[in-house]
Amino acid sequence: METFDYVIVGAGSAGSVLANRLSEDPAVTVCVLEAGPRDWHPFIHIPAGFMYTLVDPRVNWLYKSEPSEWTGGRAIAAPRGKTLGGSSSINGHIYNRGQRLDFDGWAQRGNRGWGYADALPYFRRTERRLTIDGGRGEELFRGCEGNLPVTDLDWRDPLCEAFIEGAVQMGIPRNQDYNGAQQAGVSYVQRIIENGRRKSAARGYLHPAMSRTNLVVRTKAHATEIVLEGKRAVGVRYRSGGRNGVPVEVRARREVILSGGAVNSPQLLQVSGIGPAPLLKSLGIEVKHALAGVGENLRDHYAPRFVARVKNATTINERSKGLRLVGEVLKYAMTRKGILALNPTLVYVFWKSDEHVDNYDLQFTFTPASYKEGVQSTLDDFPGMTIASWQQRPDSTGYVRARSADPFEHPVIQPNYLAAESDRRVLLAGMKIARRLLMSKPLSQYYDREEFPGPQAKSDDDLLAAAKQRGTTTFHLMGTCRMAPDSDPTAVVDAELRVRGLDALRVVDASIMPTMPSANLNASVLMIAEKAADMIRGKPPLEAAVLKE
Repeated sequence: METFDYVIVGAGSAGSVLANRLSEDPAVTVCVLEAGPRDWHPFIHIPAGFMYTLVDPRVNWLYKSEPSEWTGGRAIAAPRGKTLGGSSSINGHIYNRGQRLDFDGWAQRGNRGWGYADALPYFRRTERRLTIDGGRGEELFRGCEGNLPVTDLDWRDPLCEAFIEGAVQMGIPRNQDYNGAQQAGVSYVQRIIENGRRKSAARGYLHPAMSRTNLVVRTKAHATEIVLEGKRAVGVRYRSGGRNGVPVEVRARREVILSGGAVNSPQLLQVSGIGPAPLLKSLGIEVKHALAGVGENLRDHYAPRFVARVKNATTINERSKGLRLVGEVLKYAMTRKGILALNPTLVYVFWKSDEHVDNYDLQFTFTPASYKEGVQSTLDDFPGMTIASWQQRPDSTGYVRARSADPFEHPVIQPNYLAAESDRRVLLAGMKIARRLLMSKPLSQYYDREEFPGPQAKSDDDLLAAAKQRGTTTFHLMGTCRMAPDSDPTAVVDAELRVRGLDALRVVDASIMPTMPSANLNASVLMIAEKAADMIRGKPPLEAAVLKE
């Protein structure tokens, strides 16, 4: 039985950061267990390859959420990365931090040290900002020496330009940097892509560290149990090679760290006997440490999409077929440019559902492409453009629960999309704004007709029916091992990310988020892992940023 100082479960965004930072100390040894394979798959590294990795079981857990009322009884896909880099190897490449109030809200809930001023230095530490004009962005907010390049989309398209101009005419200002002083406005996206290639957390953090002799990375190592001795985590059992593989146990002198994400981390805790006692007993799992919040507080963004047919312009749909596609492949091979270098979303809008709201509670994404049934893996056969809208901070909460004691069986995932009336109200406002954006005067020369939900969908009930019919996840599952003070009955980890009531066990991933940031999650997960690495190593936190009111 091998022993390391630290055993990290999961080589995704958080696990990759932790592996790098912890192994910087040559006096300690680190073992990383990743259930998936190495990140060799070429579609991981080609930006447009997300369309394939989204549905590829070799690099994707291919989870599905449970049907619910507001999905019209549909089981919505819940893709999660299953390879080095985790979801950062299959996601939409977007870099989006959220708003200052998101993190100040975490601190106000009793999570000391997690306010925006505390988080900002760690956001800066993750990134190497490269603007389209070669600059580095505003020094207070942006980093220039981090492991991951954050670049501006350099694609320019008449549909995107017209969409942006339409937003401006509606009173939505252009914003040079939605990760800077203020999020609100419209702009092309920022993404973790450099020279036409994805830069996953594995490529930015893990691979550079793998030459260190004190770091061991094991792939196809599916964790099956956290080993406890009394109330102390002392190791991890896993199967090498999957369900029928060889059982192995590794020990941790100092800590076991879970970085499996919002689905896998709570499931591993539960099958290890750590979680809600009634659930564990119902599954025949011995209750080793009752912790009611494990798997609860699940949230996700739910997005209906409007699709319009396009005239007088060429969309990505046509560029992706026949001889045009051959040309695009050659262009990418020669220059790393063209549609293969694009991500699924090209333009972002952050705005308000109501002018009387104090914060920006809506997010919109626009792309000059459209997809069959609204799922981003198969393009439509006609020229199309798509706008999605969603409520940034959903109130609806669900859960992740082990389906059985078998760690290889996919858990029950129930986000309870739109269960809260407040979410439906904000989403409805967003859908109305989305339709106005599509029908703006600058886009009118390209707008042929609304394909979905169609002009017959006019009333609030019609629009909500469309959201039921074709709304989908935006892949932002979080919250299932919630960070909160002892007074919160749903608390799983404390402000140091230590599992409550246990020694030498932490969770470091999107599951610890107390509430949803107004953002895609990858940037925040990287920040969390950078901050956690200092905590684990006993280093003082980076000095809080000095911000103007």
